[in-house]
Amino acid sequence: QVQLEEFGGGSVQSGGSLNLSCVASQYAGSMNCMGWFRQGPEKERERVAVFDDLGFRTYTDSVKGRFTLIKDSTKKILYLYMNSLRPEDTAVYVCASRWREGGCSTTYNTWGQGTQVTVSS
Repeated sequence: QVQLEEFGGGSVQSGGSLNLSCVASQYAGSMNCMGWFRQGPEKERERVAVFDDLGFRTYTDSVKGRFTLIKDSTKKILYLYMNSLRPEDTAVYVCASRWREGGCSTTYNTWGQGTQVTVSS
């Protein structure tokens, strides 16, 4: 069974930066089937940055211009570069994948444990 592991969380002050990375125990398909989600305190899980099947990036509105989703297809690492962090970005950030045989599923089916990001004002 594929396992995803996130790295790079931590605590920063407002305006700071953090870079998250995600590594899979094995790759069952394209990195276009991967993305980042987050769940803040007393909030529902939110899609932060994902690839579509063609490799185009989509971001939730609140992070546009601040976060960048990057895939290193050679090293098989998925990154989330986060700049200009705000207290409302505080959350557990989770890497996810939606691999299925022959391509990407329409739903995410594999989730990492998550890494905590805390932004203080």
